Amino acid sequence: NDRDGWPEMRAAFERRFRTRTRADWERHFDGTDACVAPVLSLTEAPDHPHNRERQTFVEVGGVVQPGPAPRFSATPASIEHGPVLPGSDTDRILTDLGYSPQEIGKLRESGAVS
Repeated sequence: NDRDGWPEMRAAFERRFRTRTRADWERHFDGTDACVAPVLSLTEAPDHPHNRERQTFVEVGGVVQPGPAPRFSATPASIEHGPVLPGSDTDRILTDLGYSPQEIGKLRESGAVS
């Protein structure tokens, strides 16, 4: 709990972890009861056996994305459509917040929204 020593400890951990590849560390801890898991990229995560088994990721509209969370057995959730492009629902959201079409136009002109 010595926060003053954390930078030095972090540097020591970093040096040690850099001595092996991620695959080497995975093999080292495989079959142990150590609480260790690789840090996966967003392209790797959907294919990891743990995530596949738990169906953590879903494909909607041709896009693989995290499934709804939390997941409840009695009230399952679903994704109704794929992700939208950034800004594609800006007008609807601003209208729902009470902005008039004129105010939204001014926000667009000023560059505050796209």
